[in-house]
Amino acid sequence: MHWASVLLSLVVVATTMIVTPVIGYRPWPHLKPNSSDLMFGGSKKFEGSSEFVHMRYHMGPVLTGSITIHPIWYGRWQKSQKKIIREFINSISTRDAKHPSVAGWWKTVQLYTDQTGANISHAVRLGEEKNDRFYSHGKSLTRLTIQSVIKSAVTARTKPLPINPKSGLYLLLTSDDVYVQDFCGQVCGFHYFTFPSIVGYTLPYAWVGNSAKLCPGICAYPFAVPEYMPGLKPLKSPNGDVGVDGMISVIGHEVAELATNPLVNAWYAGQDPVAPVEIADLCEGIYGTGGGGSYTGQLLNDKDGATYNMNGIRRRYLVQWVWNHVVSYCTGPNALDQ
Repeated sequence: MHWASVLLSLVVVATTMIVTPVIGYRPWPHLKPNSSDLMFGGSKKFEGSSEFVHMRYHMGPVLTGSITIHPIWYGRWQKSQKKIIREFINSISTRDAKHPSVAGWWKTVQLYTDQTGANISHAVRLGEEKNDRFYSHGKSLTRLTIQSVIKSAVTARTKPLPINPKSGLYLLLTSDDVYVQDFCGQVCGFHYFTFPSIVGYTLPYAWVGNSAKLCPGICAYPFAVPEYMPGLKPLKSPNGDVGVDGMISVIGHEVAELATNPLVNAWYAGQDPVAPVEIADLCEGIYGTGGGGSYTGQLLNDKDGATYNMNGIRRRYLVQWVWNHVVSYCTGPNALDQ
């Protein structure tokens, strides 16, 4: 399927469907407060493995060329916070990190192919960035105004972000004083593509919010604990910033799904393209061997007691695993059998 024909068909669909990003990330969306599944310990399912999961390719484009991520910093961000996120993005393709590494985690994403057999690109780089420190669209954003923020970034009079619909990913990051529609209650982040009627182009994008002030127990778990899990102590975050360390896994989740399903017509399970189950959805909350339910799996600790499961270039991160369609279970670089 040619990219141009895909875009044309999606433009037609976009004008007729309800504007709702189909994918949202939230830990344990199937669990309810006070559920017995929320208790730690005991026997857990094996890293989400299931013979009933049928991850299928639906013939749409995937990102086989060099991937460029363009962050849009909405609101006020500290330099130290930006550095944590930038180094995570730069770690995806590096060969310099110690095992287990972020680059090792990305190798599972690379297993996915397009209709020609070409794999997802190993090359992921940090592209041009845009700051929106004065909250151009306010401190409460809807899903539609998120697209307007992206439009402002790519059409700015000074230093606009480049237009790259084939291999560019636009990552909108909102600061801890910004509320986004459905944030905390339903999602911690989501991805979709922009509509030409709003932005002028069809661009794959993701939004991830800093939950430090609004709902760290939901979106920054296990570095913060929900109120309905009394007595459980939060783990120490690897970079000393609960909100941003929590964002890292959500960013990884969304980038992995953007690479394998950028226009929501490539890799996903289920029959409904409006509500697909993608490669990171199947592994939400799983960070190590034995993970499942609300149990993260076996993790690593540094000498200061901080918890992580993979190494970046200079930092450590906690990133959820993703679905490996070859073996039909969730995998990650810190698996004990690797």
